[in-house]
Formats: sequence, C-alpha cells, structure tokens
Amino acid sequence: MAHGAGGHMMQQLVKDYILKYLGGSGVEVPLEALDDSAVIDDIVLKSDCHTVKPLFFPGGDIGRLAIAGTVNDIAVMGAEPRALTSGFVIEEGFPLTDFEKIVRSMGDTCREAGVYVITGDTKVVEKGALDKFVVNTSGIGRRMEALERNIAEVKKHRSFDARWLLDSNLRAGDKIIVSGTMGDHGIALLSFREGYDFDSAILSDVTPLNKLIMELLYVGGVVSMKDPTRGGLANTLNEWSEKSHVGIMVEEDRIPIREGVRAACEMLGIEALEIGNEGKVVVGVVAQKALDVLAALRKTEQGRDAEIIGEVTDAFTSVVMETSVGGKRILPPPVGDPIPRIC
Repeated sequence: MAHGAGGHMMQQLVKDYILKYLGGSGVEVPLEALDDSAVIDDIVLKSDCHTVKPLFFPGGDIGRLAIAGTVNDIAVMGAEPRALTSGFVIEEGFPLTDFEKIVRSMGDTCREAGVYVITGDTKVVEKGALDKFVVNTSGIGRRMEALERNIAEVKKHRSFDARWLLDSNLRAGDKIIVSGTMGDHGIALLSFREGYDFDSAILSDVTPLNKLIMELLYVGGVVSMKDPTRGGLANTLNEWSEKSHVGIMVEEDRIPIREGVRAACEMLGIEALEIGNEGKVVVGVVAQKALDVLAALRKTEQGRDAEIIGEVTDAFTSVVMETSVGGKRILPPPVGDPIPRIC
C-alpha cells in the first residue's frame, strides 16, 4: 500500500522501476521531472487513477475527486484545462443508481471548472476482481495567457528562466503560501469510513482550483504551485526542496489546521501535514509579491484561510519546521500515506 501512497516509497518505486523503462522523450517537461503534469509543444498532459474508499464521503465523491484532481494538476503548471478523458472499471453488480450519481457529479464538477469530458472507455470485471469502482481521468491543457504576465512580474524581482511553474523553480528568499487548512480531505474520509465521530463539521475540501489559480497568475510573482494531495504538505515541501536544491523553513503556528483535524490526528498519532488534500494549493512566490498573492487568495471562498507559512533558504537543503514551543525539527517526507485510498 505504501508503494502507491505518494510518499518516499512510491517515489522510489517510480524511479527504480518506471523511469528505468519509460520516459526519455526529451519533451519540454518530461516524465523524468516528476512534476504534476508533462508538457510537449506547449500542451500540458496529465493522467490520474482514482480508487477511493468510500466512494461517497462528506463533501464529495469519487467522481468530483477525479475531475478536480486532474484539473488542478494541469492548472498548477500554469495551464488552462481544456478537455478531459475518462475511463471506468466497474465491478459486476455495482448499482446503476450509484454509477449515475458518480457520473452526474463528474458532470457538475466539469461545469464548475469549465471543462468537458470528450472521450473515454468503460470496462466491467467479475465480482470480487475489483473493489467496486475505479476511474481514470486524463486531461489536456494549454498555456494560460496569465502565465506570461506572471513570469514578467517574477523577472522584475529576480532571475527566472523557466517557462512553466515547476517544482525546481524555488530560490532563496521566495515565500511559501498555503491556500487553506491542511488535512480536511483525509480526515473527512477516515472519519466517515471508520465511523469515528471526530467532528461532524469536517468535510472534504475537494474542488477544482483552476479559476483561483488564474487569478493568482494575474497578480503575478508566482514561481511554483502544487496541490498537496497524497503525502500532504510535508511531501510537497520535500519535493520542492529536493528538486530546487534549497532549504525550506516553515512555522508550525502559521500552518492552518482545523481544530477537529488536529484533535483527530493527535488521537490517532498521525501527522496532519502528511495527510492528503484535494482543494488546496501551495504557492511559491517571490517575496515582493507575497502579500499581494495572499490578499488575492483571501478574497476567494477557497482561499479565505490562506497563510504565508515560511520561506526558502540556501542555508541548508532540507525542510525544517519551527515548532510551537520555539524549537526546530526536520520535517521529513512521509514514507507512505497514513490514510490510504483517499484519492
């Protein structure tokens, strides 16, 4: 399970077994970069598989998750999602009423994001060969006009030669912003799945963020973006640190976490920063534009709890967190996901 959970073990699986045989095409942003999407001829491509338990959860369902996840992975590169594909693998005996609910939810989320599913595939397998339902969504996007304006703003403040918002773009002095509370999606699923009564108000944050991201690019100054899904914020920051060859210092007290999520994590002995999110974005931005980006986020429904949580440094090459009691500790990448099958 850890090999598919988004943490260190999955990264090693990808590097040791997948990149060994696939990739190497020499496209602008190739498979080897392991960014959220790939780029060829200014076209952004992404593919996602979703196996969620349960299929319906507080705040969403596997259909909404599939659309939002692919849309967000395209948008954080600086591209406008244009069209999606969808593939269903369904267990024999799966209720048609549930299938219709999922597809309806996908359609509603597409309209919310302004994209369409234009082709796909459907398979049914024998009962017991699959846990109910798996959906794949792939997407295609094109370069946002706002990206050019954003890059021009970055260049006013520091050197920048990237054409896309890549994990490797961070430099010392850049600020790190999160768009909202961490851990909502994972704890909402866990609470519902296991019957825990942590907090009935905890809902999944699953939502498409492409329109919000476009607004941030018009503000300008953004160098990197990522949606902290499997592996959570801890994994996102460690990927950025490794690929950009920089250190990242964050302040524990500035990372927004709902009290219900915090209490659940303390009770279960898990790290809230390793839990996946499906409606949040982490933003790397030049220091001179950080307050402007933060203000733009807080004007939106999805970003009202946004915070500047830290900054990039060249004093070390790891992720360090200043704790609530004033000490400092390494924030390592997760080995796996403490809550499996949430996306």
